[in-house]
Amino acid sequence: MGRLAGKVALITGASAGIGRATARLFAAEGAKLIVGARRQGELDDLVAQIRASGAEAVALAGDVRSEDYARSLVALAVQHFGRLDIAFNNAGTLGARGPSTELAEAGWNDTLAVNLTGAFLGAKHQIAQMLKNGGGSVIFTSTFVGHTASFPGLAAYAASKSGLIGLTQTLAAEFGPSGVRVNAILPGAVDTAMYRMKNDTPESQAFVKSLHALKRVAKPEELARAVLFFACDDASFVTGTASLVDGGVSITRT
Repeated sequence: MGRLAGKVALITGASAGIGRATARLFAAEGAKLIVGARRQGELDDLVAQIRASGAEAVALAGDVRSEDYARSLVALAVQHFGRLDIAFNNAGTLGARGPSTELAEAGWNDTLAVNLTGAFLGAKHQIAQMLKNGGGSVIFTSTFVGHTASFPGLAAYAASKSGLIGLTQTLAAEFGPSGVRVNAILPGAVDTAMYRMKNDTPESQAFVKSLHALKRVAKPEELARAVLFFACDDASFVTGTASLVDGGVSITRT
């Protein structure tokens, strides 16, 4: 029996990177899955892989900035599997970058809409359903950026992702008495398409690796295992945490 046997899990940003790796791990651990992202083709491929492994999954493409999409993902979980136990709000974007004095209001607003408001809208409807089941686990993907350190040009990204930590703590306090746990993972650099887009030269990648105590970046599967901990009963007394899974980037000065 897997650690998520009998559980129903919803994952956003599931088409690639951490979300995709987590979906595959959750399926291997026995969960039934609802996967969401913007790209239907990638979601269809993921669902086919999960079903080929003997697990159950359904997909719905959409934009996390839409409350209707958040509502529809939860409704899909109930329609197909009758409940919702776990939600991993992972969808995100680097968003608008550049000197803060030159950052357009539209870029700022869009970054917050995806990373912070989108996660809030997801959790709003996920938790409402979990309360009907007697509890559940909600996990957000934040980052160390804007929490333990930051970089020039990332004001919108840092603000939106660090805002998730405050949201995590508030939701944990609000719904803990009803059995809903809420936590956030704070990755360092992870070898995803987003990482490679930002670090597209050997020199840039070597610099990023050097910032970490482990002198490498993470594989998506390593982050997925951290998410699994918060999702399963191993973390039954863990809530309201902002958990660094950052390879030591927050503490390294060499």
